[in-house]
Order: sequence, then C-alpha cells, then structure tokens
Amino acid sequence: MRVVRLHASRDLRTSTEPEPIASPGTTLVRVTDVGICGSDLHWFTEGGIGDSRLSRPVVPGHEIGGVVHEGPLAGTPVAVDPAIPCGTCPSCVRGHGNLCPGVRFAGHGTIDGGLQELMAWPTALVHPLPVGLSPTDGAVLEPLGVAIHALDLGHLRPASSIAVLGCGPIGLLLIQAALASGATSVLAVEPLQHRRDEARRRGADVALSPAELRDQLAGGRSEIEVDVAFEFAGNDDAVQQAMEVVRPGGRVVLGGIPDDDRTSFPASLGRRKGLSLALVRRMKEGVYERGIRLVRSGRVDVAGLVTDRFPLERAADAFESAVSRHGLKVVIQPSA
Repeated sequence: MRVVRLHASRDLRTSTEPEPIASPGTTLVRVTDVGICGSDLHWFTEGGIGDSRLSRPVVPGHEIGGVVHEGPLAGTPVAVDPAIPCGTCPSCVRGHGNLCPGVRFAGHGTIDGGLQELMAWPTALVHPLPVGLSPTDGAVLEPLGVAIHALDLGHLRPASSIAVLGCGPIGLLLIQAALASGATSVLAVEPLQHRRDEARRRGADVALSPAELRDQLAGGRSEIEVDVAFEFAGNDDAVQQAMEVVRPGGRVVLGGIPDDDRTSFPASLGRRKGLSLALVRRMKEGVYERGIRLVRSGRVDVAGLVTDRFPLERAADAFESAVSRHGLKVVIQPSA
C-alpha cells in the first residue's frame, strides 16, 4: 500500500509498505479522507510541536475518515478517534483520558497516522457514521470534537455571549456549536477576510480583524464585553484581546498552539478582572457521539468547511496549501 511519511521539516516522502493486519480488538480501515490540522502544520514546518520533536519518520494525520475494509462492518463509513489513552493511569481513571501522559496519538511521533491507504485501529475508537454522513464528514468530526471540548471548558450557559479569536476550522466549528448550545451573541476576530466572511455565514454577529478590535479597545472606549472568550489563534496578541473582551469574572479558554511553545499576557489584566483560564487538550470520551448528533441535526455544517482536496501523491502540495491559509479545511484522500 502507499504511505506518506514525514522525515524532517517539509520532507514528505511517498513509499510502498506492507498492508497492516487487523489483530484481535482492532479494525482494518481503508482511509479515504485525512484533514490537515494546525498541529500537523507545526510538525510539517518545524519538525515537532511544543516539546515533542520528530524522532523517526512518521505517517502524519489525525483527522481521519474512512470505510471499514473487512469483517461484519465491511463497507461502513467511519470516523477514527486518533487518541489511544492507556486507560489505567490516574488521569484516565478520573475520566481525563485526553490528559493521559501515556496516550498514543495518531501521527504525533510515536504512532503512525492516517496518510496511508489502510490502517488497523482499536475497534472501540472506530465510530460508524449514520446515513447521510460521508467519510469526509467523519474526518472533520475530530476538529469539531476539539471545539465541543473547548465549549465544555468554557462552562457555556444558555443566552451567553462569546468571542472566538482565530477563525480557522476549529474556531468556525466552535461558533456553530456554541449557537447550538444556547449562545445568543458571537464576536469573531480573525485577520483573514475570507475567514471573517465565513464566520458571519456561520452565525457570528460581528466579525473584526485584530486591528479593528484593537482600535475599538483603545482607551477603554469599547462597549464589547462577552461572558466567555475562546482563543484559537496561537499568539499572545489574541490571548490579550481575549482577556480584554471578556467580562470581569468571566472565562478565557486557550486552544491556540504558539510557535515557540510559550504564552504570555499582562498579569494585572487577568488579576484585576478575576478571570478563569482553561487550556484545551484535544477532547474527552463521548465527544464523537455528540459531534455526530450535531452534524446529523443540521446545527453544525462540516462538509462546507472542506475547500481543498488532494490525492495522496500530492501530500506535500496539500500541506503547503494549508500553510498558505488561502482556504479553510484541506483534506488529503489516500484511497479516494
């Protein structure tokens, strides 16, 4: 089968490798769709993410949709949960499998991801999709799951107002999921015009560039104030603006991944407003089922997020396209 491996920064190579064999407790999936995530771009451009570095050639990709290849469910479209927690550590026992220190995560250094034609994966983490959802939709369920987990961390209440700073795919999905969860007002902040336009289409009441928001906040003249701010931009300016627009006593949820693995903000700003900060680490168990219900109900559109599709042999082009941020979600199709 064909496989794409990342050997070093911007060094993707296609090769032919033996097909995997499904062992007891695993399912063989023919991979049809793999979305490129912001964290994948860190691996591609930097050869690592945070304090994790590339130690061997790895198959990237953790936003995975496909079709069961063999067995009783052969032909069934599925979404693949990329995280395999140990299940026995204190974090797992407390229900925080996303915080498991021994988690194995597809495409992130220790275990191969989705850029291969076939992959064997734990059956419990392979989610059959209902009629009406395609494997492409299944791939986008992973970033939707991150958005849902961020909403959980934000303690969103009915009739809340929110701000979303950084309207890439997760931010755009978060806007719709928040509205479906009872939010009544959404401020979107995003430097790219086409993503601001998409934020409005997905329900944002106001969409501003960071510079426009900065002008409104200058001198404390702005009347903007939200209950919860969600930061998915990955830079200190966005973190500070999130803290500036949230009300005193409000919550700020940080989901962006900074290039230098550091986040800073004015301590006095957070202290005087008595803000609560929460950081997003992937998602918890049960989120895929919630995401499927949101998509099936029509409250969240995942299909419209995919703007670019590439075959496996053009994986490098797909990553460069994602780096350019000209579109929204870029998908590679190993077995289209």
